[in-house]
Amino acid sequence: PARGATDPPPVPRAADIYPADCEIYTDVDGVFTADPRVVKKAKKIDWISFEDMLELAASGSKVLLHRCVEYARRYNIPIHVRSSFSGLQGTWVSNEPLSDAKDQKVEQAIISGVAHDTSEAKITVVGVPDKPGEAAAIFRAVADAEINIDMIVQNVSAASTGLTDISFTLPKAEGRKAIDALEKAKTAIGFDSLRYDDQIGKISLVGAGMKTNPGVTADFFRALSDAGVNIELISTSEIRISVVTRADDVNEAVRAVHTAFGLDSDSDEAVVYGGTGR
Repeated sequence: PARGATDPPPVPRAADIYPADCEIYTDVDGVFTADPRVVKKAKKIDWISFEDMLELAASGSKVLLHRCVEYARRYNIPIHVRSSFSGLQGTWVSNEPLSDAKDQKVEQAIISGVAHDTSEAKITVVGVPDKPGEAAAIFRAVADAEINIDMIVQNVSAASTGLTDISFTLPKAEGRKAIDALEKAKTAIGFDSLRYDDQIGKISLVGAGMKTNPGVTADFFRALSDAGVNIELISTSEIRISVVTRADDVNEAVRAVHTAFGLDSDSDEAVVYGGTGR
């Protein structure tokens, strides 16, 4: 039947945009600029690159598994993330922006989104001799226990003692195993003690545009400072800035950063139809 004047435009079929794609149905309308359970004004992203989606997935955004995006990028298969509860067009994840009915490109924003993760813990190896091979021995012990590590920070060694501290993050579920592995290697490595902290959270700002916008880093840390959030660890890549804070500060930090970069939606709140909304 013919559409009425007020009817929404039809959702483009996958075949009209890409010759082959993978459609993934979830409980939200697509990929959002932040977790809609934490940021009520999070915006749905129409298109996002594989690289940015990989960083978001690795940084805590659960709408797509990291391995899913890796496979799609490897074989250049676009992903369409959409809701199981509505007929709205979702988010396209691909190498190139899709073309709409008017052949207008969807431009990638400077910042794609803000992700967070509270499933990690931090281990600090205290009093490590500052000499070649010590860091290798620490992370070999962790690797032999088949534990993946995320962020790593080494402090400047104290001139009087020649010792330094090395901190790293890992999944909470692997914390006990990592502690046991390092304790077994303590004599060989020669560190003083271990500190374990599972009350941390990670906040990540992701966007390919930050490579050419020097003010992004300053604005990110200013937003956290204004929100009274203290930073414990920092890690960066060309398209990501990640920090570790106290777990209790994560939600406030995500909202502050989301607002600071103009990601808040002017329309209605993001709809989470069921489940996690991530």
